[in-house]
Amino acid sequence: MQALFSQVDLGLLKKYDTPGPRYTSYPTAPLFSTAFTAEDYKQEILDTNAADATSDLSLYFHFPFCDTLCYFCGCTMMVTRDRNRIAEYLRYLKKEIDMIAPLLGRNRKVTQIHWGGGTPTHLSPEELLDIGEYIKSKFNVDPEVEMSVEIDPRELTQKHLGTLRHVGFNRMSMGIQDFDERVQKAVNRIQPEELSLQVLKWAEALDFHSINLDLIYGLPFQTVESFEKTVRKVLHFSPERIAVFNYAHVPWMKKHQQLIHPEDLPTPEQKLDILKMTIELLASHGYEYIGMDHFAKPTDELAISQKEKTLYRNFQGYSTKSGADLYGFGMSSISHFQNVYAQNEKNLQDYYKAIDAGRLATHVGYRMTEDDHIRKYVIMRLMCDLELDLATVNERFGIDFKRYFESSLHQLQRFVDDGLVEISPDKISIIGAGRLLLRNIAMCFDAYIDTIGKTKPVFSRTV
Repeated sequence: MQALFSQVDLGLLKKYDTPGPRYTSYPTAPLFSTAFTAEDYKQEILDTNAADATSDLSLYFHFPFCDTLCYFCGCTMMVTRDRNRIAEYLRYLKKEIDMIAPLLGRNRKVTQIHWGGGTPTHLSPEELLDIGEYIKSKFNVDPEVEMSVEIDPRELTQKHLGTLRHVGFNRMSMGIQDFDERVQKAVNRIQPEELSLQVLKWAEALDFHSINLDLIYGLPFQTVESFEKTVRKVLHFSPERIAVFNYAHVPWMKKHQQLIHPEDLPTPEQKLDILKMTIELLASHGYEYIGMDHFAKPTDELAISQKEKTLYRNFQGYSTKSGADLYGFGMSSISHFQNVYAQNEKNLQDYYKAIDAGRLATHVGYRMTEDDHIRKYVIMRLMCDLELDLATVNERFGIDFKRYFESSLHQLQRFVDDGLVEISPDKISIIGAGRLLLRNIAMCFDAYIDTIGKTKPVFSRTV
């Protein structure tokens, strides 16, 4: 890992800095269609549960509300301080749970629960307890369940964290982004270092098993020197996981990002220098680069799972729960199991309207083909294992890999020529700085990449 940048020309990374998917799904979300209806989704749930009533479940709950607007945010969220509005949303969330939980059967264990947003901790401690206990009363939750939650320290109290721990949450992810005051003001997220430190002390006292801290590079006014100070402070906290995200400036998709002035953003060359410094600094402190902006201590489950080749990617990022069917609840949430993806309404009133009508809130979805399954497997293993065993693919899907992916291997050759990928008779390996270009490499195996985004941009840049 320390040698990741030792011989690479940063200009090489700039060469591959093009728009591309993050591959939290394959096919990617732009292919989801309204042709897949709520009735289709319900029938898929029934059919899947009838055929397999014992496989594990992973549940995602989306809480869209925030106290203030962070200008860099790319999430489906809305700002409100109206507590009645939040209470209303929780009532509808319970109704959706009541519609779906009976379809799944009590024999299926929930091994993973994740709350995202928005800001789940914008709820009061009493609301956290109420919805948390309600969820656990409706599903067969494994006593060893992994429960993770995204928190915002700016409006958090010790009672919030204590309540989450009481409900069963054992992992938390906290956004820091950057400690530099000028950067914070430019993106409207004022979060003093002392505040973050206080929350981490509370979490440690409450025995949260794993803490992830999120940083973002590419924000206004960031420099190598300023961001290094932030990274060193985060290293002092010594979290189990650190995510260092590339800021995706997509004002055509997220209108509020127009509040960020393009002239204040680092240049592409400056961003690469910031990334180089960050990787080298984290590596020197023992963190392993998992891929796709994620770093973990060697003792963390993500690092262990990667070594054991059981790592997985879903809409929450990297995961160790590869065998679980994912069901999403709340506006904009996405479900994925067997052959289907299904996403709920992104508009709050449309979400309410569907629930009031007694139907599932599905807005768009997708039914996978056999080719989709093959390509998803290939992309998943490359992004998680950083290599691909060709014989395993051939045996699993009954194909001749080199013939089936002749076009993909041709596209991959430029990465081989640049020393980013190695291809042997039985394996494809991502090497050196190729680990920073996983999205670009995966695009070689994407059957739809040439047809998506031709009329308007839909993806962020890869570097």
